[in-house]
Amino acid sequence: MSVGKQASGGAPAAPVVAGARLEAMRRRVRLSRLVVWTVIAAGPVALAVALASSPTTVAAASTATPAPVRTASSAADPGGYAQLFVGTWLRSSTSDVTSAQARLAQSMAPDVDLPDPAPGAQSSPVSVTAVRSTRRGGGVWSVTVAAQYGNGSVRYYAVPVAADRSGGAFAVTGAPGVVAGPGRVAVPASPYGVTVPDGALVSAVGEFLGAYLTSSGEVSRYLAPGVVLAAVMPAPYTAVTVQQVVAVEKAAAAEQVPVDGTRVRIAARVEARDTTGRWPLTYELTMRARSGRWEVAALESAAVPSGGAR
Repeated sequence: MSVGKQASGGAPAAPVVAGARLEAMRRRVRLSRLVVWTVIAAGPVALAVALASSPTTVAAASTATPAPVRTASSAADPGGYAQLFVGTWLRSSTSDVTSAQARLAQSMAPDVDLPDPAPGAQSSPVSVTAVRSTRRGGGVWSVTVAAQYGNGSVRYYAVPVAADRSGGAFAVTGAPGVVAGPGRVAVPASPYGVTVPDGALVSAVGEFLGAYLTSSGEVSRYLAPGVVLAAVMPAPYTAVTVQQVVAVEKAAAAEQVPVDGTRVRIAARVEARDTTGRWPLTYELTMRARSGRWEVAALESAAVPSGGAR
């Protein structure tokens, strides 16, 4: 069979194949249109469902996580009130009920008798401090107050005090009673178990505390980047000497300053001097290594970063 005959014999198959492909393409187009219209039609329905369900969801969330409410009872500690009463009560006397101290004590506790010290006795305390408050039922508290006298002795008084729910009104409900003072709690082991030898760390601590307590230099020179700490003003001491430095981490005792970013926690025991004498002080600091030197990253003993003599 010649080549021309083979070509003429296979010609009818070409339109069939093309037609099948065209039909398949048409079906795909119709299917794509159907999908698009389905999505368009479903859009408003989904939106309506979302709008209808949103208030319920928000209400459930707000119900499940109520805002915390502060109770007034947490602010009703009458420790200061009891401290004031004991101070005025100890300084008053039945022999002078018209004195300012006696009138104040009687206004705070009208049903409590005043003391009757012996003539010439020095019963007035040097200082009075509330040391513990224990809440009982029915809005009644028991406040332990320490009274220190000029001879160094200390007496502890338990004072019953009633407080209202708002913490805005108090009343002493009975006479104070002398009680034993608080016991001593067992001191936990110190975390500072690494002794730091003389070196870069001890020098950095000494220079910083010297600037901090004596104004012998700029405090900012010894601070890590981002740390803000003002010196104590006016300077309370004329000289500061480091007696001992102990640390938590062993890296503090290394001969060389470790890599940048290394942090160590240390406690420095120092001796400060002024015109009135020598004073042993302790400071807890966090030190950070940077560029071959130690810098102060935090001063734990400084509760008020802005400084100020205490």
